[in-house]
Parts: sequence; structure tokens; C-alpha cells
Amino acid sequence: MERLHFERLLSTRFKRRDVLLGAGFLTGLVVTSQWSSRVNAQPKFSAYPFSLGVASGEPYPRSVVLWTRLAPDPLNGGGMPSENVPVQWQIATDEKMTQVVRSGTSYAIPELGHSVHVVVSGLQPARWYWYQFKVGNEVSPIGRTRTAPALGQRIEQFRFAFASCQNWQDGYFAAYKHMAEEELDLVVHLGDYIYEGPAQADRIRQHNGPEPVTLEEYRNRHALYRTDTNLQAVHAGFPWAVTWDDHEVDNNWADEIPQDPELQPRDQFLARRAAAFQAYYEHMPLRPFSKPEGIDLQLYRRLTFGDLVEFNVLDTRQYRTDQPCDDGIKPRCDEAFDPAATLTGAEQEKWLFEGLDRSKARWNVLAQQVVFTQHDWTAGEESAFNVDAWDGYVAARQRILDFLNQRRPSNPIVLTGDTHSSWVSDLLADFNNPSSPVVGTEFVGTSITSGFGASDRIEAALPESPWVKYFNGRQRGYVVCDLTRERWRSDYRLLPQSAPTGPTVPDPNAPITTAASFELPDRGVVRRV
Repeated sequence: MERLHFERLLSTRFKRRDVLLGAGFLTGLVVTSQWSSRVNAQPKFSAYPFSLGVASGEPYPRSVVLWTRLAPDPLNGGGMPSENVPVQWQIATDEKMTQVVRSGTSYAIPELGHSVHVVVSGLQPARWYWYQFKVGNEVSPIGRTRTAPALGQRIEQFRFAFASCQNWQDGYFAAYKHMAEEELDLVVHLGDYIYEGPAQADRIRQHNGPEPVTLEEYRNRHALYRTDTNLQAVHAGFPWAVTWDDHEVDNNWADEIPQDPELQPRDQFLARRAAAFQAYYEHMPLRPFSKPEGIDLQLYRRLTFGDLVEFNVLDTRQYRTDQPCDDGIKPRCDEAFDPAATLTGAEQEKWLFEGLDRSKARWNVLAQQVVFTQHDWTAGEESAFNVDAWDGYVAARQRILDFLNQRRPSNPIVLTGDTHSSWVSDLLADFNNPSSPVVGTEFVGTSITSGFGASDRIEAALPESPWVKYFNGRQRGYVVCDLTRERWRSDYRLLPQSAPTGPTVPDPNAPITTAASFELPDRGVVRRV
């Protein structure tokens, strides 16, 4: 291992990161003799092959996905030979990796960018595990993960964070530095994990190259983001559940339609979409059923944690109809009310309703991308709505509101990213009737870095949306949610406000505070505390 790379991964101020990145390496060097000797191949690498770290995700009661990608030259295609490479893995019940309970060998293949997705089965529910990879004479950092409680098991508390929108060029991932220190059972990422924009020389950090369209270009863009040590630390510290929004492919894409169809013929965009989907799968700890098949990738799914909380992870990009009214923030045209317009597609909508109807969880979450609550961006008699969000798909949203009002699933919660700002809102049975029943709650998280320039406009219009309990468009960060059987608490963990111009997070060591907290009693209405 190159000394420079070793020292870079050991340089950290975090106690948890000392365990996961620092002590993980030292432990790996000590316990090398415990690895199986069955794999005889000793590949040679130009540099450390685990440059993108390790990750885990998709926790089930008896299994979890472990991830890594071999990339000694991560920003130039990975730097691996075009051959299959055996990768050993171990999972243990202790952080020193002495109590190994499962182990095996997987193959990093060039067709998947030498990424590794190991589904480890036979684990115990609701417990922490530690894991590590080895290839040749190189060992990875030690990661930590946690299985879900058994289905129906009574649990008293669950704690997770959600985040979205991490534009590399807008600033540093300081928020992840603090998230790595939280006590969490899960991290939920709601999209815009990468941004597809070209490199801009005047930004605080630059993208690597032009806007990606090929598989190698998307791989290089994902790899750039994964080199961030704060992001690596959060991946190594907790299991993740992920979904995408638009920037993983192309801004405001909709099914088979790109942002600029006049510039991208359909066949070119579909080839681009297939490349983006594959690169996304290669870099996320997803289960094999999400492995893409051409232009399709199964991403909507359900994760359940005992009898306390169930996550319906949605995909509002792959099946949506085109944005109405020629997209943007504008008055709604007739097409915004079209009953055939959809964000989820009919099959996913049916799947959602059936799952909510069957759920026995205390808290039922819709983890999705774009703002669900109705909001007019313009004060006064004029109106303007974000038609890329649910405000452009009014009938589809109303079908969900009607379902929540009529079927009454327990404590429906919508979690949202995309909009680079923080919101808390009551979900009304009818937004055109402010006195109609509250049928759910939406928590919108701000971005990790991506900027927001419409705070003054939103704040002026807020009195016209009395169902909105909180708005903050001036700070970046994430949300920590702490659930018990009696209440849901959301803490908005935010970095200091940045200057009106320039990077949104100019300080890689920016402090964080709990700027606002909200509690929702079981079957109650949210309030600020």
C-alpha cells in the first residue's frame, strides 16, 4: 500500500472514523493471517485498490449487502485489468474482526466496473456487524453495518438520517463529517448523489471532465464523489437505503425523455440512460434484483424494521410522464391536472397502495424525491408552481391523498429531497380547502451542498400556504429522525449560513447545530419543539 494513501485514510478527527478507517486498516494488517488461503491469485495493483471505500445497505433481518469497488486509478476508468478478480470478504460480530461469522469469495468483474455486491445471509436480526474485503495482499477499511429487526418484532426505538443533493462543485461535504458521528441505524439518501454538470473552473471544487454520457464517464463521476473521505466514513459507518432523482442521469429527465430532447435524440438518450443506470448500480449497495437490464432498473422497494417503521422507497423518474407546461416554476397549465399524468406509473402506484394497506408498522414512510406538498411560489394574486414536483401532477397526488384519507394507514410520513431547502408541512386531504383533515406529514430535507436562491420569494409567499410549519432555504445539512412508539422527532441538523454568492459550504470543517426540531405524536399533528 502506498504510504501517502495510507496516511490520507488515517487522517481524521472522528472517534468513529478512527475505528472504521484508521483502526480498520491497522486491524486488517494484523489479522491478515486469518484470511482464507484458498485464493492463490495475488494480483498486483498500481495503487491502493480500495480507494472508494466500503459500504453496506438494504438491511433485512437475516441479510445485508456489502459493497466495494476495486479502483486503483478511480478517476480514469478504475485502472483495473479486463479480467475477473477474486475478492475475499469477512463479516464479524466485533470491530477487531476476530469473531468472524461469515466469509467467502466474490468476483469483481470488468462488466460491472470491478464492483462487488455481496449478499451476506444467515445473520442475526437487529445486531451490529463489522466487515472487510481483501484482494491479493491488500485489505480494505473495516465497515460497520446493522441488520433489521425481525418482521413484526416489537421494537421501541429507531434512529436514522436522510440526505440528498450533494453537488461536488457547490462546496465541501462537511455535513457528512458530522453525520458520521451520529448514532444511527440507517442512512436514507433521496437522490442527486452525483451531479452530471460539466467542470466549471470558477467553482470551489471541480467536476472531472465534461457532462457524462458514456459508461466510463459516469463511472468516473461516481468515483470522484466516492473519493470524499467524509462520504466514505458515513458509508462505512451505517447501512444505506438509496434512491435516485434526476442528476444521476440528466437534469429533469422523465422516463425516456431528456431535459433537452431537441439536443439528444431518443436513441442517444436511452443509451445514456442505460450507462447512467449501470454506473449507479455499480456504486450503490443494492441487491441483485436492482441490477439493470438495459434501460430498466428495479429501484422501488420496501424495507421494514420490526413493527415500528416501514419504508416505501419510491422511484419518481423512471416511470413519469413528461413535465407539463414546458417544465419550470410557472402557473399551472391544463396538463398539470391531467388524470393520466403520473410520477410513479400505474404499477408502482398500485404497489404503494397495496403495501400501505397491508402494513402493520406504527410509522409508514414514503421515501421519495420531489416536494409533495402544494406550494405557490409567488405572493399575491399571481401563482407559480414547480411543475417538476407533485404540483405538476395534481391528480396523481390527489389519488394518494384520497387513499390516505380513506384507508387511514398508520402515521404516513413523506420524506423528500430535491429542493435544496428545509420544509415541514401538514398534508391536507384537499389543499384547496385549508380546513380539510390532516392526513399525513412531509419532512423535506435541505441539500448537503447544492445551492438554493429563492428564499426571499418563498418566504414572501408562505402566508398563502398555512399548512407549511417550517421553511429554511439558507442552510445546508441533513435531518435526523428519532422514532419511538409514541412519537416521531425530526432534528434539522444545519451548517452555518453561507454568503449570498460563492460556494454554499466553503469550510470543510464547518460546525453544525440543530436549527429546528419537530415532534409528531402517534396519530397526531406535527409541532415544533
